[in-house]
Amino acid sequence: MTQLDTGAPSQKVIESLYKFTDDFSDPSKFEQWKPKIKAYQESLNKNALPEYKVPESDVPKTLDTAPFNTIAYLSKTKHLSSEEHTITNLTATELASAIASKKYTSVQVLKAFAHRAVIAHQFTNFACDFFINEAITRAQSLDDHLAKTGKTVGPLHGVPISLKEQIGYAGRITHGGWVSYLDNIPKEDGVTIAVLRNLGAVFYVRTNEPQTLMHLDSNNNIVGRTRNAHNSLLTSGGSSGGEGASVSTKASPLGVGTDIGGSIRAPAAFAGVYGLRPTTRRISTAGGVSSGRGQESCVAVAGPLANSMDDIEFFMKSYINEGKPWDLDQWCFPMPWRTISTPKKPTEIKVAIMWDDGLVKPHPPITRGLKYLEEKLTKAGVEVVKFDPIETQKAYDVVHDMYNCDGNFMERQMLGKSGEPLLPLTKWCLSFGHGDKALTVAENRDLNYHRDNLRKLYNDYFVQSGVDLIISPTYVGVAPVCINDAIAGPYYWGYTSLWNILDLPTLVMPTGLKQDPAVDVKESNLPAPRSVIEEIEQNKYIPELFVDAPVAFQFTGRRYFDEEVVSVGKVIDGILRN
Repeated sequence: MTQLDTGAPSQKVIESLYKFTDDFSDPSKFEQWKPKIKAYQESLNKNALPEYKVPESDVPKTLDTAPFNTIAYLSKTKHLSSEEHTITNLTATELASAIASKKYTSVQVLKAFAHRAVIAHQFTNFACDFFINEAITRAQSLDDHLAKTGKTVGPLHGVPISLKEQIGYAGRITHGGWVSYLDNIPKEDGVTIAVLRNLGAVFYVRTNEPQTLMHLDSNNNIVGRTRNAHNSLLTSGGSSGGEGASVSTKASPLGVGTDIGGSIRAPAAFAGVYGLRPTTRRISTAGGVSSGRGQESCVAVAGPLANSMDDIEFFMKSYINEGKPWDLDQWCFPMPWRTISTPKKPTEIKVAIMWDDGLVKPHPPITRGLKYLEEKLTKAGVEVVKFDPIETQKAYDVVHDMYNCDGNFMERQMLGKSGEPLLPLTKWCLSFGHGDKALTVAENRDLNYHRDNLRKLYNDYFVQSGVDLIISPTYVGVAPVCINDAIAGPYYWGYTSLWNILDLPTLVMPTGLKQDPAVDVKESNLPAPRSVIEEIEQNKYIPELFVDAPVAFQFTGRRYFDEEVVSVGKVIDGILRN
């Protein structure tokens, strides 16, 4: 595996950037938690129903040393019946219609997705919690209701939905990736779960996330690392990486993730699916496990991951207009999802492309993908202009100060209780901003002042330029190799965290392109790196390791113009599919 090692940044370089002094680890204390971890793992394995599993001989022993495409395997496997293949290839919108018309029962649909989910988990390790029998009971009750009344209970009647494990689930362990939270069993559902349940959704699997929830990779000391379904050497992203793997393998037709720095968008892009980071206060985050409680400078949002634009819109409209989350969570704005006119033709659309954020240069497949987008959109009649980054260094610095404004106080509590070992990307996120140095109230207010100035600059740009969407990379490359402590990236969040501090609705959309080692060759004679972080990220690109990785981008619009982002996104998606 020398080939893999050549892509690893120097550990000394990484460690030179650390800004924390206490790693909270305590081997003797952690030893006491190992029985609970083992019990959790045994329960997960048991509840991934044995009758749904494929033979172990089907699962390569080399998943972490050689690329394996789980999606290709699932598309052909005869361990799924013809009917199961048909059902699991339907979108959530199509499933809701098929169940309502009684073409399929809720139980049929749930069993098909649960079967596929168990198989996908064998290859990707995307799940934290299966509860399939409970879900079958729920699905049967929905079928009984439809048979008795002739009506569905809501727009999501019978639709299976996967959930990021962090979201509080009544009566089930909700740990969020922290070992010390293996004792945490909420008495009530998180608001988003309650809303979706009221709309008729069926839950059967909860998905993996990273230690601290602050990695763009999903790995923790409880269930381990989630693999990318296109290439097992690559990361599934984070922190909603389990959701990316779930939706991309069609283990679920629709998933729910959260995002404070790229945690919906990186997994969606790395998985080649659709994902929406809505503007804040439209989808509830109440009831989840987090180290950022009470932090209001750059807050997390929740949103959908799906396999179609129709499903993104279906989720948002159903959740907001019929779910009315503001009745359960006062934090949510009573702002209905607006019905707006989709642009009648591409010539009515104007987009701007960010080719480089001025801090870290994108890898070759990303640059190729942007050129492809530009050509497709221009040919269709869309007006395409160049976006010159606005104060991206300022935004990067300010948002990182916000992430660690408490000087890692909450992380010290949550990690220190178990003494669990710190993963490399945890050490990285503990070093954001000023690391262990807590900010004063005055310093935090100053950050908010700079944040609001940045928001004005970008709003002015949208208004004055007439641009509908800014198109940008989601990360410097496609999903990076992330298989062990030596190769732990991604380290750079700037392409996604920019839109978090600005609180702008951002849609991830796949292009249909994939990384090609023969085409996306490593550039020679690159200019000198502009920073250490750029050097780290550039050194990690080894073309032959990234085979089959999807190429996807972000589409960002004005704050609280989520509906316009989705509407224009649907037109662009249509152009890309033709």
